[in-house]
Amino acid sequence: MEKILSENKQWIDETWAKLDTKLSRTAVKSRDKIPYTTVDGVHDNQMEILPIHWCNGFWGGLMWLMYIDTKKDVYKQTAERSEELMDEVFGLFDKIEHDVGFRWHILSGVNYRITGNKQSRVRNFIAGQSLASRYIPNGKFILPFNLDDINNMTIIDTMMNIPQLYWLSRETNNDRFKQMAMNHADMVMRDHVRPDGSVTHTAYHNFETGEPYYINYGQGYAVESTWSRGQAWAIYGFVLSYIHTGKQEYLDTAKKAAHYFISCVSDDYLPKCDFRCPEEPVIYDSTAGAIAACGLIEIANQVPEFEKSLYMKHAIKLLKAMEEKFCDWSEKEDSIVQMGTERYHGKNGKGIHIPIIYGDYFFVEALFKLRGNEFIPW
Repeated sequence: MEKILSENKQWIDETWAKLDTKLSRTAVKSRDKIPYTTVDGVHDNQMEILPIHWCNGFWGGLMWLMYIDTKKDVYKQTAERSEELMDEVFGLFDKIEHDVGFRWHILSGVNYRITGNKQSRVRNFIAGQSLASRYIPNGKFILPFNLDDINNMTIIDTMMNIPQLYWLSRETNNDRFKQMAMNHADMVMRDHVRPDGSVTHTAYHNFETGEPYYINYGQGYAVESTWSRGQAWAIYGFVLSYIHTGKQEYLDTAKKAAHYFISCVSDDYLPKCDFRCPEEPVIYDSTAGAIAACGLIEIANQVPEFEKSLYMKHAIKLLKAMEEKFCDWSEKEDSIVQMGTERYHGKNGKGIHIPIIYGDYFFVEALFKLRGNEFIPW
């Protein structure tokens, strides 16, 4: 693995330098915003559009990663401002859903872990408790949403939010939160991960037994298709659960999901939005590649020596393909990674091939890891 990193060191360092150049500018320009996408190249502001948006922690989380690596105060200031802006969301507590890790764990949780800020700990504590309140004891799973018509559904995305429960267990010295997270992860292994390693986005369960009775396609093309971002959530989510618990089955599941993802992108390393869909139209989702790369790097860090290069080389191939084809380094565009897609079918014909903040976040996180930073924000 060291050979692979050495061979790609120049590209890693040059790409990081481009990130630093661009983000040091947008850190100031977008300091009082919580961006999701761009409009005519300019970051939007979700605090004016949708303060409870599930992606609203990624901008500040990205800023913390840049600060940890560069120690530049411009990033710390924007990260802290982002956290302050997010306090408004606690006033909408009844509308908060499962995505608290995406909102606070990589924002307030990181602030507390690197600076000791006690108020940030409180924020992350409240968010983690709200996630714990979504746990269904009989079914042993976590509900994602507040809607009455889908109050027995689970989605693959929650795997990226349960690390907040592992953190909460350590902070409170109470294993019940860890057990909630592990019970949910066990359900996902059983009900969302298919025998071939592909992943289904959604499943519906019996409230009392937890048994699944209906599988749906969620944001993918069809019931039996494979939404690529969901596949990436599984790769990264399961290796994170392994890191937090040491349960071997979680690492094995992450590897299984990774092998499926790799097999589907190995032609050009530019992920389609769905891996089992019609050839036309071609719909990419760059965010899936960035998320998967982060997961592959962490798998490489966990497996035995002679397995490491398998995962690391594919992570770098994904990132290099994205950097070449999907990144915009110009000053006219506030975002970096283009060609993100919210869902295969779009929503009102929108949300296809747009810049999305978590594409930038995970691209930065992957490069952050490749530079040798051992800090894991999740």
